Order: sequence, then structure tokens, then C-alpha cells
Amino acid sequence: MATRSLLEAGGALLQRAAAGSPLSTALAAAAFVLGLGYLLQLGCRQRRPPPPAAGKPPPFIASPVPFLGHAVAFARSPIRFLEAAYETYGPVFSFTMVGKTFTYLLGSDAASLLFNSKNEDLNAEDVYSRLTTPVFGKGVAYDVPNPVFLEQKKMLKTGLNIAQFKQHVRVIEKETKDYFNSWGQSGKRNLFEALSELIILTASHCLHGKEIRSLLNEKVAQLYADLDGGFTHAAWLLPGWLPLPSFRRRDRAHREIKNIFYKVIQKRRQSGEREDDMLQTLLDVRYKDGHPLTDDEIAGMLIGLLLAGQHTSSTTSAWLGFFLARDKSIQEQCYVEQKAVCGDDLPPLSYDQLKDLNLLDRCLKETLRLRPPIMTMMRMARTPQTVAGYTIPPGHQVCVSPTVNHRLKDSWVEALEFKPDRYLQDNPAAGEKFSYVPFGADQDQH
Repeated sequence: MATRSLLEAGGALLQRAAAGSPLSTALAAAAFVLGLGYLLQLGCRQRRPPPPAAGKPPPFIASPVPFLGHAVAFARSPIRFLEAAYETYGPVFSFTMVGKTFTYLLGSDAASLLFNSKNEDLNAEDVYSRLTTPVFGKGVAYDVPNPVFLEQKKMLKTGLNIAQFKQHVRVIEKETKDYFNSWGQSGKRNLFEALSELIILTASHCLHGKEIRSLLNEKVAQLYADLDGGFTHAAWLLPGWLPLPSFRRRDRAHREIKNIFYKVIQKRRQSGEREDDMLQTLLDVRYKDGHPLTDDEIAGMLIGLLLAGQHTSSTTSAWLGFFLARDKSIQEQCYVEQKAVCGDDLPPLSYDQLKDLNLLDRCLKETLRLRPPIMTMMRMARTPQTVAGYTIPPGHQVCVSPTVNHRLKDSWVEALEFKPDRYLQDNPAAGEKFSYVPFGADQDQH
């Protein structure tokens, strides 16, 4: 009976999904197959219901579709889905997608649970490892215990200091001029694709070093794009062993980029030459117990460092360009400010001048509010968690959406409007600590 219900519901759902985006169709098809296999494996046996959690559970958004739940509606428009749920159920609510239960915390007060939690209670590795390990590789980031990951992050921060940033300004400016000079005098380009290409060049040069940058061509840039394509709703919700084209491209790109990095690492080791770059930093650093990073760990950390910087920067830069192109007045004011700070003939930019580009800084903040690069931050509940009078049981994926928090009418005036001057005040959402979290609760460190 359950199998027949799934077939009927799934068939109708696939018809509706076919009218939507390709992602919705793929997600519906994959999840439908998984759900059917799951029921057949169980033989439709009756399972014991889980013991009720102590305390009042969050409001639950029911779905008539077994297993798949709200996956297709969420994939089509996650912002619309979450905003509608917030209006109906309030700041805390739960729903299922592909057999998993998600509890969202919207608004500053509810979000404080995730940002103030301990990793042993709301665990990051339990949810992020399925996304990051196929992309970065084993032995780094969320594939290792949290204390090891914290050591690795400290290693990376060693090579990310003010002295390095000051040198990077010249590198970024030269890469940018060379890139745009190659365009010629006229034509049309896709802004997001162009900025993604550019930032791969600047990020590789600044974060990897000159050897790896010298190997960067169109083929390698496409490999990076295929790797970045591993961070999708499908990768979040579906098993990594599914033969999806994006998963296959991701895995092939991972192998090929790792092999490129191995050769560069070995060449640097054998040459005995030393450079003032991130690769040298990772070759020199040691764990607390004294052992060095392996070549595989170094390669994985270099991949993670590049994609973390490239993804957030290209997305934010593209949206900033969109907002400025749409508002000619602000665009002109930014240009006037740049000439006033840097000089009419726009000589080479210096690091110290960046802090004086106040309007551009406000435009960037407003871009990060309306279009933060991180749609959802996630943790796995390992222990019962209480928030807003509800108790979230272990096993729920607990989520905060900066995108939704940044446009809540409860927190922001004219929430959907691009208004950089709102930041002329010290805090446009005063008293709400987590109403503006484009990079998480520690965004001031980015």
C-alpha cells in the first residue's frame, strides 16, 4: 500500500516538477527512486515509532508525499518556501526532505541557538562532510574531528595576514587589468561567468602561489568550476554515490586538480626554494604534536581555500555589479568617490586607500545583506535543543538562513530595497545580534 501510494504521488510530482527547473526535475527523479528503493528494501514492514522527545516539538509542515517531502518546492524557490513558512508558523518550524527532517531557525533570537551552540551539541561535521569531502578530499575540513579542523584553520590563518593582504592588492589589480584588457573595446559578456573567471585567477595567484597560477588555463579553470558545482542542493540532499552528471564531473575534477597540486608540491620540496606564499606556509607548519601536513592534506586545504574565497567573492561581486548597473546614480557616486580617494588619473591602488572608499563599502554591505553567498548554515542536533519554547530532538538538521534573516520585515526597513545609506547608522538592525550574518556569527573576522 505504501509503495503504491509513493508511485501515485511520485508520478504526479514528477509531472509537476517537469514544468519547473532542471534541478527540480533531477531532484524529484532521484529522490523518487531512492524512496521507492527504501520502501522495497523494508518490504513495507511496520517500524516502531521513535520515542517522543521531551518537551513541545517545533511546528511541523506536513507533506502528502512520502520520503520526498518538500524537496521539490524547496529546490524551486527556497527563499519563497522559507518566508511563507515563517509567516505561517513563526521563527521555528520543521519539515522533511528526502527522508531527513530539517528545523529552521529564522530571526535573530531563534538563530542565536545555532551560533551560540557547542559543536558536540549541534555538530557541523555531521552535515557538511557530505558536501565538502568529495570536493576537498579526505583528511581535511569537515572530514576530520573538530579539534583537528581547528588546527588546520589556524595553519591557513598563518598565511592570511595584513602584510600578505597588502601585497595581494597589487596582484589583484594587475590580474584585473590584464583580464579586462583582453576583452577588446566592445561586446557582451555574462557578468557572473566573467567575474568567476577573474576571481579564479586572482585567488589562485594570491592564495596558491605563482607556480600553480602559471598552470591555470581554461581547462583547469573548468575543473575548478566542476568542483564548485559539487556545492548544490542535490549534493546536500542526495547520496554521493548517485550517478548524477554533476557528481561525476566533481569527482573527476577533484582527481585531476589533486594530481596538479601533487606535482607542484613535490617540485617545491625538491627544489629547496622558498617563497612567501600559502604553499610555503603549509609546507612549513606543524600540528601540535609536531608532525607536518601530508601532500594530500596540503592539496585538500589548497582546494578548500581557493573555492571558499572564489565562491563567495564571485557571487558577491556579480550581485554588486548588478545592483550598481541598475542604479546609475549610485554607480556614478562610487566612481566620483574612487577618483577623490585615489586620484583623478586613478593610479595604482593601495591597501590603505580601501578603508576610505566608504560608499563602496556600504554598497558591499548591502549586497551581502540582500544576496549573501551562504544560503543556509547547518548543524546536526546530537542532543535535545530548546528554543522559543520548542524542543528540537537529536537527528534534526538545524538550519539558519542568512538570506531570509536579512530580508525579514521585522528587522529591516524597506527590506527588499538596495539602500546602501542605511549603513550610515551604526547598526540598522540594532539590538538584533544575528540579523546580519552574511558569513556566520564571526563575519567581522572575514
